[in-house]
Amino acid sequence: MTSIEACVIVGAGHAGSQLAIQLRKEGWTGRITLLGDETPLPYHRPPLSKAVLAGEKTLHEIALRPQLMYDNSSVELCLGEKAVEILREKKILKLQSGRLLPYDKLALCLGARVIKLPLGENLCGVFYLRNAADVDAIKQDLAPNKRVVIIGGGYIGLEAAAVLQSLGLHVTVLERATRILQRVTSEPVSDYFTRLHQDKGIKIITGVEVTAINGKEFVESVQCIDGSQYPADIVIIGIGVVPETALAAAAGLTIENGIKVNQFAQTSDASIYAVGDCASHPSFLYQSRIRLESVQNANDQARVAAANLCGKPTLYNSVPWFWSDQYTTKLQSVGLSNHFDSLLVRGDPTNVESGNFTILYGRNGHLIAADCINMPKEFLAAKRLVQERVPWDSVLADGML
Repeated sequence: MTSIEACVIVGAGHAGSQLAIQLRKEGWTGRITLLGDETPLPYHRPPLSKAVLAGEKTLHEIALRPQLMYDNSSVELCLGEKAVEILREKKILKLQSGRLLPYDKLALCLGARVIKLPLGENLCGVFYLRNAADVDAIKQDLAPNKRVVIIGGGYIGLEAAAVLQSLGLHVTVLERATRILQRVTSEPVSDYFTRLHQDKGIKIITGVEVTAINGKEFVESVQCIDGSQYPADIVIIGIGVVPETALAAAAGLTIENGIKVNQFAQTSDASIYAVGDCASHPSFLYQSRIRLESVQNANDQARVAAANLCGKPTLYNSVPWFWSDQYTTKLQSVGLSNHFDSLLVRGDPTNVESGNFTILYGRNGHLIAADCINMPKEFLAAKRLVQERVPWDSVLADGML
């Protein structure tokens, strides 16, 4: 390793926490500062829309690592602080408090921020769901038989819908696209989850665009472009996220659907790395530049960045995978199914009660992705097969999954 002394990590989520600890494991001997704008210890985000919202787990119980682990790894936690400027020539990070943090290497693990609707901004009962404070605010408003309108039929919206229905609230999901989960999966999977939620009593309305969130002091209804209105005591908006790039862009780093990094997680400034939701990276598997919003990507890319920061050249070439828990159903996805030209269904996606099936996706003669519903063994096999880019003809043969 070189004589580099100080590494500052901006962002204390999955990527930042993993990077800080991994740096020590890779042999970094200098100072490590982990900066986060939230005050709690870094925590798991996926449980927010599930176990934490349901009241089954506390924020303390979903901490990524205990304080002792940071202490033992000599990682200085600087929480409740926001970075406002990177002075690249001086290698100094300026914080909102006025504090200046000198660095030899800087890692940006900034994550993503929610896309906001310019509607209902001053009404009580209108929420987004991204961090612990959001969930705490929502929980204070929950009560059985309240009417909830969720704007957005993606993973976050559907996971929240499942929890709120189980707590006795009346839930309606409004989705602008023609089907839920349209951006991330195929029609059979969308249809399955539509039926699953409808069977639980949730209203799924697709092809509707929200134009107003009505109310005086408290939210009263959600109005759509077709004139339809949906009564609401609570509105949760989950229409996606965008990478957090403002800090990097202001510093003159290259931005391309996120902070642009090379195969070593390095930005256009050799002293600055970017990891996780905020970074777009080259994918050898898909022969394109991609940006991923997943825990897997944050953790795996952080490990690669740590190795490179310690002078051990390592390429990032992990297979993307994701998961979503809704009721007792677990969706596990591997790979990216965008622009698939072949599809194979194994099992019965119309059977909501059993809910055991796999959808395989091919493109240009190779397996590129799979969605597995309550099929953990098939998911593990699919991860290997997608990594190996097995020919589609082989997938069609019996016994591949």
